Amino acid sequence: MHSEVHDLRHHGDAEVRDDGSALVDLAVNVRADTPPVWLRERIAASLGSLAAYPDGRAARAAVAARHGLPVERVLLTAGAAEAFVLLARALKVQRPVVVHPQFTEPEAALRDAGHTVDRVLLRAEDGFRLDPAAVPEAADLVVIGNPTNPTSVLHPADAIGRLSRPGRTLVVDEAFMDAVPGEREALAGRTDVPGLVVLRSLTKTWGLAGLRIGYVLAAPETIAELERAQPLWPVSTPALAAAEACVAPPALAEAAHAAHRIAADRAHLVAGLGEFASLGLRVVEPAEGPFVLVRLPGAAAVRHHLRDLGFAARRGDTFPGLGEEWLRLAVRDRATVTRFLRALDRAMALARR
Repeated sequence: MHSEVHDLRHHGDAEVRDDGSALVDLAVNVRADTPPVWLRERIAASLGSLAAYPDGRAARAAVAARHGLPVERVLLTAGAAEAFVLLARALKVQRPVVVHPQFTEPEAALRDAGHTVDRVLLRAEDGFRLDPAAVPEAADLVVIGNPTNPTSVLHPADAIGRLSRPGRTLVVDEAFMDAVPGEREALAGRTDVPGLVVLRSLTKTWGLAGLRIGYVLAAPETIAELERAQPLWPVSTPALAAAEACVAPPALAEAAHAAHRIAADRAHLVAGLGEFASLGLRVVEPAEGPFVLVRLPGAAAVRHHLRDLGFAARRGDTFPGLGEEWLRLAVRDRATVTRFLRALDRAMALARR
């Protein structure tokens, strides 16, 4: 358990602000070739109804059908980030625990809501693998990502399920699960795990970070609590149109195809990074998300040299459990990865001078 200070509100978009247009973005985990034309057209078609207040019933029903759940188990949110705020404000918990390293917004939201948050830090020497026994029995709220940002570790669903306890809320952030072929180890749609709350985001795979759309899957009583904490009409009409479109069968098939392509591109990236092993670079493996975590000497200097060479990488030291020697790299297409690897070679040479 640790409580050292980190910049929990630093996210990948900070790496590409201002001069970001001149940089190849490896810092933000949104798929680079999205949203596709058909989705942009679907969103544009919704603009004619902006005079009316948003009606989320159709989108909510579509998300419920996608996961085989009743609508009472679904809540649409303005991205997964809003869901973390709702959980922090609505649930009456006494001892929340966040499993790190992971996306820092859940802890930030809990602290902003006045909670004292404990951390369980997974260790690099263990491959950042979850040990359910490391989570205190007294924890009545546990938050974990799967696959985890930034480690790209995919935890077994059974291991996460062992965190369930009577009286405990188990929050699993599955924002990147649709980038995993077959969505293996997913808990979305499960109703047999007591206290389970699953968060999903549609902004990553579909390139909708500027639109803000996600959802929560949980027991009806939990959904009702969160809904009471939401403002009226929290999700815009264009975002609702996007949600309905992105969970339709053709979109799910496209996402499944993209997941396999991401896996192939990630393998190309990991293989290329392996060429730097003699220089001390290490990749956290097996990586299962649309990003990889690397540890290398002089990472801060390397990151700055990469910027000069036209590439933005995500610093790792703002994640609890990581330090300045870590970088997170988003997976891009093979051509971009090949250019990045050449730039990395140059940046590491400059950092060694």
